[in-house]
Parts: sequence; structure tokens; C-alpha cells
Amino acid sequence: MLVATGYADERLVADFSGGSLYEWQEKSFAGHTRYQFVQDGERQALEAIADGTASGFFREIEIDLNRTPYLNWSWWIEDTLQGNDEQQKSGDDYPVRLYVVVSGGLFFWRTRAINYVWSNSQPINSVWPNAYTGRAVMVALRSGNEQRGRWVTEKRNVRADFKRFFDEDIDQIDAVAIMSDSDNSGGYVRARYGDISFTAQ
Repeated sequence: MLVATGYADERLVADFSGGSLYEWQEKSFAGHTRYQFVQDGERQALEAIADGTASGFFREIEIDLNRTPYLNWSWWIEDTLQGNDEQQKSGDDYPVRLYVVVSGGLFFWRTRAINYVWSNSQPINSVWPNAYTGRAVMVALRSGNEQRGRWVTEKRNVRADFKRFFDEDIDQIDAVAIMSDSDNSGGYVRARYGDISFTAQ
């Protein structure tokens, strides 16, 4: 869906406030995180409850990063997980994560991904390799419980981030995904996601 504001400078990826999962597909890694639309004050959001589970939703969508490089979204958490080392497979769990993917097509080894996460304990703005693959990096935008129970709005220049983290000039991403998971640590998290869009600035 294109939203015209002078010219096509916004691409809506997720209309969660409208109660829509149009073109989103579920992917399970360990059981099923429970996703449902809930009313939160005056806004509607997609709520996720992970209880020792790991599943997410993804949407295959081509985004021109030359036109709309900025990723915008909001998220909310009830609590973080405690005691897990997120840089190890045994602790690779997050109350919320949003990631963007550049597909390698048949050359799967060329697939790259950036995971923006609300970390349980890593310092804000810290970056580390995904515990399962060297083709993905984790970026802690928030950390700990100081802002739990509050909606937080994020904006990232995805094109600049791919250049920074992979030293590559990326013109297009091919998918966006969200996931709340606690399968490795066996914990419990409840979180919410707001709308997701790409904008020119």
C-alpha cells in the first residue's frame, strides 16, 4: 500500500492498528507464540505472548531503500527476560524483535538480516552477531525494564545500517519480520507491536 503525501514517500508494511495481517505469514521455530489483536487505550495493536515458544510473522515485500530508507514502528513490553545471555544460543530470546531481510535468492548464503531488538541486558546501541548465523546482526535499540509498560517509537535508516554493519550498499530489502520468543530460556513475555512503515525521511 502506498500512501501519497506529495509523492510516494511512505510504504505501509503492517496495518496492525487496523487489525490487519494482510500478506503476513506465520513461521514457527518452537511451538507457537500467541498473537492476537488487542485494544490498548485508543490504539489497536498486535499482542504477542511467548511462554517457552518461538514463532513470528513475516511479510515478503520489496522496499526501495533509495526512495524510502527509514523504518518506523512502535512497540511495548510488559517485562524483559532475566538471566539469559543473548549472545549464546541458550539465551537468544527477546520480548520483541523486528528484522529486515535482504534475500540471497538461490544463493542463500548471501542472505543478510538486521534484527532490531529490545534487549534484556545488553547495552543500548550495542551490536553483536546472531547466535545462530553469521549472516545476521543484532542491534539493541532498548534494554532492560526502564521503559516497560510504555509505548516506544523507533526510526532507523535501514540503508545506512546495512552499510554500517555489513559494509554493503543495499538498494532493496525483501522481507520484514517480527517475533517475540522465549524458547531457549523457557521464560514468559508479553509484548505489543504497532504499525510498521518505511518513509523517505
